[in-house]
Amino acid sequence: MRIIGGKYRGKKLISPTTEGVRPTSDRAREAVFNILYSRLPEDWSAYRLLELFGGSGAFGLEAMSRGVSKICMVDKDLSTINKNVALFPQEKDRIKLIKADACNLPTAKEKYNLYFSDAPYSQGLSEKALSEAQSKGWLEKGAVCVVEVKKDETFTPPLGFELKDERIYGIAKILILENNNS
Repeated sequence: MRIIGGKYRGKKLISPTTEGVRPTSDRAREAVFNILYSRLPEDWSAYRLLELFGGSGAFGLEAMSRGVSKICMVDKDLSTINKNVALFPQEKDRIKLIKADACNLPTAKEKYNLYFSDAPYSQGLSEKALSEAQSKGWLEKGAVCVVEVKKDETFTPPLGFELKDERIYGIAKILILENNNS
């Protein structure tokens, strides 16, 4: 596992040893960032990323490498994320970690305009987490939301989220949504 693009391109990350953690493949992560690059109207520095089910932190750290101004990663187990964040000591002011259940978030202290989640497959957690992020005030109106689910998993966008794109990479289905909630 490594950073694919940006300032830290090629930097190796620590792979998770925790059972049940399944990082987004390098190929799928690169594809998602290519899609985002073509869709996002502003430079990466205009975005703040909320990553739920952070796992290894690879997606958030990739976003940071590409210039996202701030990342907040949430997971119940921060052990692997902490190890990977420690590889970027010069970026500590741009990274926030929260140990929490993604489906039971605290009320937000700040809003994010970019969202990524890669919940455990086929457990119905993706919709719950996205709804929770919205209801607890974590997402700006117009936030671009990337949700990874298993390719044969049914995903129903929560009320106020519009599906903009859907792609399949191996066993993963990547959904791009927009938050139209105010």
